[in-house]
Amino acid sequence: MRPVVLCFSGLDPSGGAGLQADIEAIGQAGAHTTIACTAITIQDSQQVFGFEACAASLVKAQANAVLDDLPVAVIKSGMLGTTDNITMLTRLFAERVITDQTPFVLDPVLVANSGGSLGDEQTLVAAFRELLPYATLVTPNSHELRALSGEQDLHIGAQKLCAQGTYAVLVKTSHDFDSGDIEQYLYVEGKMVHQSTLPRLDGEFHGSGCSLASFIAGRLAMGDGLVDAVKAADSWITQTLRAADVPHPSNATAQLIPNRFVSF
Repeated sequence: MRPVVLCFSGLDPSGGAGLQADIEAIGQAGAHTTIACTAITIQDSQQVFGFEACAASLVKAQANAVLDDLPVAVIKSGMLGTTDNITMLTRLFAERVITDQTPFVLDPVLVANSGGSLGDEQTLVAAFRELLPYATLVTPNSHELRALSGEQDLHIGAQKLCAQGTYAVLVKTSHDFDSGDIEQYLYVEGKMVHQSTLPRLDGEFHGSGCSLASFIAGRLAMGDGLVDAVKAADSWITQTLRAADVPHPSNATAQLIPNRFVSF
């Protein structure tokens, strides 16, 4: 029986990010994906034009329907979109999920890869700080980590999130474009336990961050320890980005969509 991952994420019409990325990445990790849809976005593979968030009561009802029916092994959240949805998820953990010690992978989405707004950043950051203590792993990009921690140094920022109650933080330099290869550091309870270097590939990619977080969630559901799940995700995401495609080849600046079905 495949283990079940419950994802809180938005719909991306282009299929590059959001709930489609969750379904494909977790499936490739070997687990089954269930979804509580948090928002309907208006976006293509290049930019976000707008979104309409689902009401918190609707998102909670979706989640409860899954939790009452299936043995959820791991929870993962991506775009939540509103403070109401973040607060709802915080309360859900307090009410029922945390009692089962369910691992929770938090991808604190503030902006899309294209830079498009997915909610008011200041209010989202304040709400996310209440959710952080329930997270087994937080996977922010460098902008999100700096916004959440208030620190410019990514290592200090990761340690600060751990001090605020998060169990582990995966530091990624993928959005620091002057840093050469992509460095990743896994901090657990404030201490670095794993470091990796990934090649910085040519081009821009749509949905890489949520794919990475979802694959980690899937591997945790399959029984991997945290370090092993991150290592597996590093190998997998590198191959999906090497095989990324879809947008018109004549557009040299287009964001490519990871090929999450590539063999590796």
